[in-house]
Amino acid sequence: MASFKRVSLLMMTTMACGALAACDGANDIASPGTGGNVIINNPPAPTPTPTPTPTSTLVTAATGCPTIADPKGLTDNGVITGPTGSWRVCTLPSIIAKSVQLPKVAGLVYEMRGRVDVGCDSGFTAPTAGAPLTSTTVGCTAANGFTLTGGQLTADTNVTLTIDPGVIVFGGTGTSWLAVNRGNKIAANGTATAPVVFTSRDNILGLNTDASFGQWGGVVLLGRAKVTDCNYGSTAAGTCERDTEGAADKAIFGGADDTYNAGSMKYVQIRYSGYVLGADKELQALTTEGVGSGTTLEYIQSHNSSDDGAEFFGGTVRFKHYIATGADDDSLDIDTGLQGFFQYVLLLQRPGQGDALMEIDSNGLETDLPRQKTAVVNFTAVQSQVSSNNEANDLGSLLLRGNSDTSLVNGIIVSPNNECLRLNGSGATPATLFARAVVMQCNATKYLGSGSYTAAQAATAFGSGSNANNDAYTPSLTSLFINGATETAVTAFDAKTLNTFFDTTTYIGAVKDANDSWYKGWTCNSSYAPFDTTTSTSRSCTSIPTN
Repeated sequence: MASFKRVSLLMMTTMACGALAACDGANDIASPGTGGNVIINNPPAPTPTPTPTPTSTLVTAATGCPTIADPKGLTDNGVITGPTGSWRVCTLPSIIAKSVQLPKVAGLVYEMRGRVDVGCDSGFTAPTAGAPLTSTTVGCTAANGFTLTGGQLTADTNVTLTIDPGVIVFGGTGTSWLAVNRGNKIAANGTATAPVVFTSRDNILGLNTDASFGQWGGVVLLGRAKVTDCNYGSTAAGTCERDTEGAADKAIFGGADDTYNAGSMKYVQIRYSGYVLGADKELQALTTEGVGSGTTLEYIQSHNSSDDGAEFFGGTVRFKHYIATGADDDSLDIDTGLQGFFQYVLLLQRPGQGDALMEIDSNGLETDLPRQKTAVVNFTAVQSQVSSNNEANDLGSLLLRGNSDTSLVNGIIVSPNNECLRLNGSGATPATLFARAVVMQCNATKYLGSGSYTAAQAATAFGSGSNANNDAYTPSLTSLFINGATETAVTAFDAKTLNTFFDTTTYIGAVKDANDSWYKGWTCNSSYAPFDTTTSTSRSCTSIPTN
C-alpha cells in the first residue's frame, strides 16, 4: 500500500546525467623500404596495416515506425537521445482495438503516452448478443475501433498485445501505464538473453541513479477471477468487482472465473515505476487484479518501484522466479482474497529504504470469501544489514494480518535491524501461519503481535526449533543471496506436498549455490543488487540494453 512518505520522496527523485567518452584510434604502422642500389634478398615488405576506423557502439535511430494491425497505428514522435545513442520513438495508441505485435527493431523504442488500454473492459463475464452494456464496459465504442452489434458488444474484444523479445517500452509521462482489460491478453515473452524491458523516459535519457524511482505507472493485468473487498456487487452474491487504485477513469476487475487467462509475461524487467495516480494511491511495477491460474508469470524483475515491487489483488496467481530489487514499500504485497502460489522469490531492498519484505493482508473484511490463502516457497528476502527505516508502517519485515492463511516454506529472511515477524489478529478467525524450513536473522525483539495476537503468540506460530525453523540464524550467504554452508545444512521441506504447482527442492532459499544461475542474463544490475559480474554498462539498470 502507498504511504505519504513515498509521495514526498517522489518529489525529490535524484537525477544524474551520463557522460560520453571518446576513444583515439590505433597508430599507423609504417612499412620499411630500400635505399640506393643495394639489393638485399629480403622477403617482400609487409603490406601496411591501415588505421582502424573507429566504430561507434552508440545506437542509431531507426528510420521510421513499423506498421501494426491496429488501424490507428503507431505515431512517429521523432528521436530521443541518451548515453546509449539515439532511438526512434513510436507511440502506442491510447486504446489498442486490434491484436498487434511490437517487433524488435534496432534503434527503436515504443512509448506509452498516458494510459494505454489493451482492448476495452467487456465486463464481469464475456458479453453475449443482446446483453446490455454496463458501466464497467468503459471504452467499448465504435469510435474507439470496436465492433458493435446494435450498439452493443456481443463477445469479448479479445485483443492481444504481443511484445517481442528485446523490445523496450517506456512511459513517456508520469501517468503512463498499461491496462490489459478483462477479455484481452498480453504476450510479453522475452528470453534469457533478450528480456522485454518496461521503463521510464528518464532511463533512456540516462538521468537515473540507484536512487531513482516512481517515474511512470506500471503494468496492470485485469481479470475475472474472484476478489474480495468489493467496490461493486458483493462476495455473498458472487458479483464482487473492484476499481484499480488511483485510476481516474474506471479500470475494473473481478468475476467468477478462477482459471482466467490474462496472457503471459516471461523474462521481463519493469523499472522505475509507481507514479502517484491519486491521493495516496500508487501503482507499482506489476499489479495483477483478479487474474486466474491460466495466466503465465515467470522470470519477472521489478526494479525501484516507488510503491510495492508487485501487488496481487485477489484471483488465483501462479508465479515462479520473481525478483524485486529496491521496492520503496513492500517487496511482495498480497490483498483481497488472493489464492497465490509463488516459488523462487528474491526480495532485495535498497539500503535504508522499503517497508516490509512481505505484506499479506486482507484486513478489515474478515467475513469476505474467498479467504486469502498464499504459499511462498524457496525465497530469500534481504533487508539492508547497514540500515533500514522500515517506515514505521508494517513494523515487522513480514506482516501477516486479517483474513489470511500463509505458508512460508524453504525460506531465508535476513533482517538484522528489524523485527522479523508481525502477526496481526482481527476477526473471528485471524491470520494463520504455517512455517517449514524457514530461517530468520532478526533484531533482539524478533516478533510483534497486534490485534488479538501477542508477540509470544507470533513466536509460537513460527515455532523456532521445530520443523527446521530457526530464528537465531547467522547468514553465510555469498554475493548477497547465494546459499553458503549454513543454508545448505538446513533440511528442506517438500513443497509439492502443498500443491503440485511447486517443484520439489533439496534446498532452502531462492538460489541453491554458485552453480544455480536462473537469475542471470535477463536481469539488470544495481550497486546494491548485482546479478552477475559483467562490466557491460548495458546490463546496468541505469542504462538501456543496446543489443
